Amino acid sequence: MNNFLKLTLSLLGLGVITTGIVSAQPSHKKHQQIKKAAWLLGNWQNKTARGITTESWKKLNDSTYLGKSYQLRGTDTVSAEHIRLEEHHGNLYYIPTVKNQNEGKPVIFTLSGSSATGLVFENPEHDFPQKISYNLIGRDSLAAEISGSYKGKQRAIKFPMSRVK
Repeated sequence: MNNFLKLTLSLLGLGVITTGIVSAQPSHKKHQQIKKAAWLLGNWQNKTARGITTESWKKLNDSTYLGKSYQLRGTDTVSAEHIRLEEHHGNLYYIPTVKNQNEGKPVIFTLSGSSATGLVFENPEHDFPQKISYNLIGRDSLAAEISGSYKGKQRAIKFPMSRVK
C-alpha cells in the first residue's frame, strides 16, 4: 500500500496504522509547508446583501491548523464546513468536511502551488470544486476562491474577506 493511500485512508478515519515509517527530514526542517499558511490564522469575514460569511483558523499543533467556515442569511446558517490543514511527510493537505455533502466525509485537496501570499490546493477527482485558493491581498484582507468544472462548464466563486479584529 503506498503512502498516499495510507494517508488518505487514515485521514478518512478508516483506521490504517502504519509502522516503521521514519521521516527523512531533520526535526528543524519538519512542518515547513504549513508555515506557509500562518498568515491565514485568525478570523475573517465577508458581509454582503446576501449574508455574512465567516472563516476562522487556529493552530492545533505544529502540523495542523483547524478552520471553520459558515454563511449566515439573517439568523439562518445556510452552509457550514470544518476544515483541517495538515502537513504529512512534507505535503500539505486541505481537508474540508461539509455537512450534507459527500455523505459527511472529508475531501482531500493537495497543495499544488504556494507563494508568500498564496496557497492553491487541488483535487481533480472531486465533483466541484477541483481547486481551492487563498490569496493574501493585504495584512487584513484575503481572497478565497473555489473553481473548476461544474456540469461541463468552468466556474469560479470568489470570497473576498477582511480580518475581524
